[in-house]
Amino acid sequence: MPFRYPMPFRSKYPVVQIGIGGSGLGPKAVYQGLLGYCQAEKVSPILRAEFISNIDPDEPVSVLSGINPETALFILVTKSGTTLETLTNYAFVEEYIRKNCPAVDVRKQTAVVTASGSPLDDGRQFLASFHIDDSVGGRFSSTSACAGVLISAAFGKDIFRRFLSGAHSSDILALNDKVGENGALMDALLEVIDVNIRNIPVEAVIPYSASLAPFVLHLQQLYMESNGKPAKYATCPVIFASVGTDCQHSFFQQLHQGKVEMPVEFIGFKHSQYSTDVQYRGSSSQAKLNANLAAQVTAFAEGRSSSDINKCFPGNRATSLLFGDRLTPENLGALFAHFENKVMFQGFLWNINSYDQEGVRLGKDLAKEALEFEKNDNPVLKSYYSFF
Repeated sequence: MPFRYPMPFRSKYPVVQIGIGGSGLGPKAVYQGLLGYCQAEKVSPILRAEFISNIDPDEPVSVLSGINPETALFILVTKSGTTLETLTNYAFVEEYIRKNCPAVDVRKQTAVVTASGSPLDDGRQFLASFHIDDSVGGRFSSTSACAGVLISAAFGKDIFRRFLSGAHSSDILALNDKVGENGALMDALLEVIDVNIRNIPVEAVIPYSASLAPFVLHLQQLYMESNGKPAKYATCPVIFASVGTDCQHSFFQQLHQGKVEMPVEFIGFKHSQYSTDVQYRGSSSQAKLNANLAAQVTAFAEGRSSSDINKCFPGNRATSLLFGDRLTPENLGALFAHFENKVMFQGFLWNINSYDQEGVRLGKDLAKEALEFEKNDNPVLKSYYSFF
């Protein structure tokens, strides 16, 4: 395979997305999942994207100190228009730029993504306003304006259109009433069997693609925030998520020989995004990557016998594999929709609401109480917050 350098990435027009949860994790996963492909295919222009989601003030400082605010586009994403963390971070951005670049009017460089009629739905205050439909939950919103504004600005509307096309293809497959031809439904059923019949409370999702590192964090939210709900039986498993081959040197030892079996869902691609590689000791980097993936699936299935217990692997451990030719916009869209449909089917099977997040709300409510320290009458909360 020829050695091909990717297009230099020196965008002087950064895009900064400010949002938390589904307004941050999903869009970041889409952007990072497409960046390598767009560079390799010389899509032009490519804008550098940064993300501010954490309320930790170090995060916005780190982002803002590395960009030129005069040439930046800010995208403020909050469906309700009232998300405290997001609004606080936006206030931080305004204050930081006011002090360091007083000539910049941040609001005139800000596009807002919110629900129609929210407190932020005011085109007179901002550069532009885009709406999220009321029926779209945050962690299911990557095919909406939540990621669409960012991706269209950074890579062009055609790339986002192709991402949507791939998602649509997965949605069409999810309508098939033949289980054997409905990948998302089959995937959902296999996991329900693991959780409710085999009594396995955990699962690992491992893509062998470095571009999908943010995607696995999105999946953790998609799974556990959607289906980690109260019921008379177990519902969503705890999701371990990381990228191969890195995690082979962290928690795979436990997966292979630990007492508790943990099913693994692998994701892999025949070709890399950049098509840039090197031959070393008879094989390319991509060949070695895929050899590792195949080896892990085989090791979990077959195990290995040995008179030395430390070298004995039980095998017969459940795995599944999603694979494609290359991580393209269409394939990334299909991946997003596949897992969204899987989570939806499981919600139906477990008879739970996959679209609320009361556990998240509890934490937010208590955080607000902690901030009203003098009025707070919760001794446990008051005691812990007093440490800080």
